[in-house]
Amino acid sequence: MASDDIKASLCVLGYCILPLTVAMLVCRLLLLASTSVTAFIMRLVIVAAMFAWSTFASTAFLADSQPPNRRALAVYPIFLFYFVISWMILTFNPPPH
Repeated sequence: MASDDIKASLCVLGYCILPLTVAMLVCRLLLLASTSVTAFIMRLVIVAAMFAWSTFASTAFLADSQPPNRRALAVYPIFLFYFVISWMILTFNPPPH
């Protein structure tokens, strides 16, 4: 049954990445419109909000499957996974033409 748990965990992680996908689309549109400091701040706020949403949603699903004294250990890799994806979305800059 452990493989079923792994499959369910991967499905939850994939489902909870949707807010970051939306953030990527919005950030690309903002980059097309402008590359100013204001646009970067807007991108930062959008990515931070979607990162928080993704992390909260996935930990709500997966942290309950862990004993209370091991929840932080289960949440940390999820946090890192979404943080790295958020960082890649935020730091992307198209090459100059």
